[in-house]
Amino acid sequence: MSIDLKGEENLIKKLRAKAISLPEHPGVYIMKNKRNEIIYIGKAKSLKDRVSQYFGSQNNHSEKVRQMVFNVKNFEYILTDSEFEALVLECSLIKQHKPKYNILLKDDKGYHYIKVTNEKWPKLLEVKQVLDDNSEYIGPYTSSSSVKNSVDLAKKIFKLPDCRLDFSKGNNRACLNYYIKQCSAPCIGKISHKNYIENIREAVEFLKGGDKKSISQLTLKMQKASESLDFEKAAELRDKIYSIKKLSNEEQKVILSKTKEQDVITLVKSKKMSCFEVFRFSNGRLSDREEFLVKNVDIENDGNARYEFLQRYYSSKTQIPPVILIDEYPEDKEILEKWLSEQKGKKVEIISPQKGENLKIVEMCKNNAAEKIAQSISRTNKETYALESLSKILSLKNFPEYIESYDISNTSGSENVAGMVVFYNGRPLKSSYKKFKIKTFTGQDDYASMREVIYRRIKEYKKSLEESENKEKKGFAKLPDLILLDGGKGQVSVVKEILQSEKIDIPVFGMVKDNKHRTRAITSQGEEIAISKNREVFNLISKIQEEVHRFAIGYHRTLRRKNNLNSELLSIPGVGEKRARILLKHFKSLNRIKSAQVNELTSVKDISNYVANNIYNYFKNRGDEQ
Repeated sequence: MSIDLKGEENLIKKLRAKAISLPEHPGVYIMKNKRNEIIYIGKAKSLKDRVSQYFGSQNNHSEKVRQMVFNVKNFEYILTDSEFEALVLECSLIKQHKPKYNILLKDDKGYHYIKVTNEKWPKLLEVKQVLDDNSEYIGPYTSSSSVKNSVDLAKKIFKLPDCRLDFSKGNNRACLNYYIKQCSAPCIGKISHKNYIENIREAVEFLKGGDKKSISQLTLKMQKASESLDFEKAAELRDKIYSIKKLSNEEQKVILSKTKEQDVITLVKSKKMSCFEVFRFSNGRLSDREEFLVKNVDIENDGNARYEFLQRYYSSKTQIPPVILIDEYPEDKEILEKWLSEQKGKKVEIISPQKGENLKIVEMCKNNAAEKIAQSISRTNKETYALESLSKILSLKNFPEYIESYDISNTSGSENVAGMVVFYNGRPLKSSYKKFKIKTFTGQDDYASMREVIYRRIKEYKKSLEESENKEKKGFAKLPDLILLDGGKGQVSVVKEILQSEKIDIPVFGMVKDNKHRTRAITSQGEEIAISKNREVFNLISKIQEEVHRFAIGYHRTLRRKNNLNSELLSIPGVGEKRARILLKHFKSLNRIKSAQVNELTSVKDISNYVANNIYNYFKNRGDEQ
């Protein structure tokens, strides 16, 4: 299929001219494709400024925006009196048309319900769909585990059956649940129909209102029963209250919040995918959770992504909490708060906590989002969280999936070498490690050494691109998302200078050590960036710094040891570099050469009697001297 590039270019110019003619006024713009389908809806404080940006230089846009602009054949707009009215209209239109290029929350996400069957002896069930059968349905919920746990809990507290028997027919014997006091056994007539219906009604109230409301209602009933001298009924109610307190605490002992009703929303990004995680709190406890995986092509920037997510998420919710905790503020926070408040009918706040219990809850929510991404890309949630946090700390444009780290090693300028290690998805990728022997000078100059290494690495990158244009990019053909140097500002400046001269855009930072040679901070050409407060990032940087140092110094020691061996052998008459290599290859070590007899030495290729005697006498005489 051929693409009319000239025609596309003319269309963009035409659309830009139309956009420039728009008023500098709040409103909603509606992008359409060649089939006149709505593919994107947005709001703007100034329609002219916002819409004209789409049809300017495409280099400043994300991949998602470039794809959308490529498919736009026309656009319409609606003027509003304020930016807030534009938001309200935008939400309404997005909900109605579900445009392709707006962030879409999956409408086919599996929903779960609690069902109270419509029969003489109703039963409590967990189901996945609502049927037209006159049963009562509670929900929907997105978490199947929450529904299952709630139903199981209600059955235990109110001793409801877990079977499908028809109790009107009667039965000869009860099941195990009756004997372990988890069922009232209507199958054998151990509970009256009236009391059974009352238990069902109390269980539904518990599921709808939570344990605190149920305890309050049951306590009132217990007091009335006591006042009426119905002590048997009062004791039964007392046991239910005890069961609710005991079992509810067992089920919900992990997460407690001082705020009764609130949602927690976080965003975690990887190289190709992002995850929005939602925790929903009711009565101070986690009542439900949802997660939404989004391809990064759908995310223009984090602030805009959070704005779009909140807008779409609460457009489909009937329950909006008074407080929404979020890891970072969305764009247009104040307008979103106003819109949410009008939706709820009461004030709604969006808060990004910086300390205390709420920050801990946000971090836990973020860890769960990291775990979801980790499951999809075979990485642990700690690695995902560390890389995502590192990206934010360093303000990186790209997620640091592929990291290269360099270190220089020498002994007073001799055996000058460098090591390059690679961390992919937070883990060492040893197949991509590289060793460099410094060639362009002698002596000790770490800056000059680093300059040579980076220059050679970029040269190899350009060479490998020519050789493997259509192949998978790996090794030197793949540029890193981040370069970390085992050094300070000076080395960072050297590397940045080379990258700029080669017109390659890679962020470069140094890993700074304290006086005990332990990781302390990250540095650029400006001030140091503290990382000690973020445990995951600190552990990752420490691991990278230790690994690159180990690799570089290991290579340096190997060369020094080899050259020490060679230098001693080269002192013997008749032994040159070639014979020294042959001897070491045959005997494996210098000690075995030292202890070899003349006949053993002459058995080696290219070693004559003359050379063998020289070797034998050299080491014998040195032994006698010692």
